[in-house]
Amino acid sequence: MKKFSWRKAALVAAVVPMMALSACSSQGGKPADTANAAGGGQAVSTPRMKVALITHAAAGDTFWDIVRKGAEEASAKDNVDLLYTSDPEAGRQAQLVQQAIDQKVDGIAVTLATPDALKDVLKKAEDAGIPVVSLNAGEDVSAQLGAFTHFGSNEKLAGEAVGTKLASQGFKHPICVIQQQGHVGLEARCAGVKAKVPGTEVLYVNGQDMTSVQSTATAKLQAAKDADVIVGLGAPITLTLLKSVTDANSSAKVASFDLNADLAQKIVDGSVLFTVDQQPWLQGYMSVDSLWQAKRGGFKLGGGQPVLTGPTIVDKSNASDVLKFAQQGVR
Repeated sequence: MKKFSWRKAALVAAVVPMMALSACSSQGGKPADTANAAGGGQAVSTPRMKVALITHAAAGDTFWDIVRKGAEEASAKDNVDLLYTSDPEAGRQAQLVQQAIDQKVDGIAVTLATPDALKDVLKKAEDAGIPVVSLNAGEDVSAQLGAFTHFGSNEKLAGEAVGTKLASQGFKHPICVIQQQGHVGLEARCAGVKAKVPGTEVLYVNGQDMTSVQSTATAKLQAAKDADVIVGLGAPITLTLLKSVTDANSSAKVASFDLNADLAQKIVDGSVLFTVDQQPWLQGYMSVDSLWQAKRGGFKLGGGQPVLTGPTIVDKSNASDVLKFAQQGVR
């Protein structure tokens, strides 16, 4: 396979100063109080528009706080009324998309972790003339479901990158932990790891119950004596896996996908080997900004192809620098 360049895969975006914006809660799709973005500057003078950002986020997953922060900053700059809702259950996420259509929003940004559950309602958005972009999950089916572009990391490529790095460090028996069975992006990550390290085993856990995650992983590590590294597919999961390694008295190392400030600190400390970051702040920011650009001038990024925001490796060599941004909630 052609050698992969981390630098070329990362999307670089300039951030414009921000103002106040409206937002909605991620809990059950209920509206929240108006939130003010920090910072100064002046918003654009284009007419106010309404954008719905609908994700499959589970409560308490800090990854989505970063996505939302990027979306809010773009909304403040672009004079956008942002309606943010989420639900990890596919059918309920589809209902949230329908609610956005009923509200006659000017654009929809949506994650496609379970594309089959969303294809019918996204056809309704297309029929209603509402432009759609996708982000984070569903890169392979994004165009088929009517999105004019997708912002995210190539999950199979990210998984292969992790597998390549683990193989280069001599690991032979990884456990790849999937916190939501059937999530196309998570399955692709572990498949990518296994493609490079054939001894990889997949472990399914309930990502909405961290106590269950910890106990399931502990039991697996106690049973799989040859496991030499355990890989979490999200920062909160990985931080929980650290506890499992201790509980199991295992010698397995820990690696990860995605990032938050606590995980960045663990990499700095040496508790976690590395993570692969997909730069979620950019996913949120570019999704909203691309919908505004489409409305103001018919501009469409990507030329019908996904716009990559990752993967990028964060390890001990650069984790200290990344930590500064993670503590600000923008990595």
